[in-house]
Amino acid sequence: MFKRRTRVSRVDAGAAEELELMATAMTYKEAGVDIALKQSLIPLFGSIAKTTSGAHVIGGVGGFGALIGLNGARKMRAPVLVAGTDSVGTKLMIAFQTGRHDTVGIDCVAMCVNDIICHAARPLIFLDYIGSGKLEKKIALDIVKGVARGCDLAGMSLVGGETAQLSGLYQPGEYDLAGFAVGIVERAKIPEPSSVRAGDLLIGIASSGLHSNGFSLVRRVLKHSKLKLGAHIDELGCTLGEELLRPTLIYAKVVAELFDRFKMNGLANITGGGVLENLPRVMPINTRAVVARGSWPTPPIFGLLQRLGKISRAEMDRTFNNGLGMVAIVPAREADRVVAHLRRREFAAYVIGEVTRGKRGVSIH
Repeated sequence: MFKRRTRVSRVDAGAAEELELMATAMTYKEAGVDIALKQSLIPLFGSIAKTTSGAHVIGGVGGFGALIGLNGARKMRAPVLVAGTDSVGTKLMIAFQTGRHDTVGIDCVAMCVNDIICHAARPLIFLDYIGSGKLEKKIALDIVKGVARGCDLAGMSLVGGETAQLSGLYQPGEYDLAGFAVGIVERAKIPEPSSVRAGDLLIGIASSGLHSNGFSLVRRVLKHSKLKLGAHIDELGCTLGEELLRPTLIYAKVVAELFDRFKMNGLANITGGGVLENLPRVMPINTRAVVARGSWPTPPIFGLLQRLGKISRAEMDRTFNNGLGMVAIVPAREADRVVAHLRRREFAAYVIGEVTRGKRGVSIH
């Protein structure tokens, strides 16, 4: 009977042992993921998050999911959850270069919360996501402390998040930071674009500066000008790096007051794309916003960037907030009272224009 012969390769016993040792020596930590460090951070993150916890939080950091009670919704006839997600964007690269990481967490909260409050939502919960090549304990704690500070400013609870170690995806010293916010609102209180009428006035609420938008252009300007982040700029009253890392304002608490006390026909968060892109999102198709240039003060950082980069006025308008963090649309009879209330709450506010009939969009004159 024919038998198939099998060729067996022989490996030197010493070489085989060496190969086995090499295989068993490989660890997850050596591959870039330090589980022990991550586990040691969880109780620290939990302690930070606990300072923001409201009565609706049943279970937060450490579990597979955050548990949130909606007892307050029983008082609502038709409660609606409003969710938003966003990231800090390339503003993080300024944090990398300066080594300062305590403010970007505030930005992360602001970028999400300032969106959902435009629907009159009361912020409830927030989750963050940090992705890095190599987890650095101090940096991670600084970030999460900033997130907690942002949640406190917004009146919401930090209930969890994810800290991902993604070796090979990020350069050393780099990370990404994103967030997710949920709020709640009575359905009947959600402002509808159809409420906006010709004759309504536009109330601009001041920004703190750049906020967290337009930084790809900002970084290009800085590269071209060779201006250093550590340079003290007289017209800014601080170093360039300090100005660029100035946190995004969080408007949640004062906006809640506006929706409670006044007739608010619309509210727009002025982020990337400026007033030109964001204001029409809360207007009906047959109305046009006419904005009076110069009716509000523009923080000096915008003039500095425009000069250094030789940026056109039109490009500034469609890239930056130019000093306006929010724009509210209110009936003319409410405008003075709204402005006065905002100023009492230490938010600079100005009547910057009006709504007219026409093709939906924004004209800045």
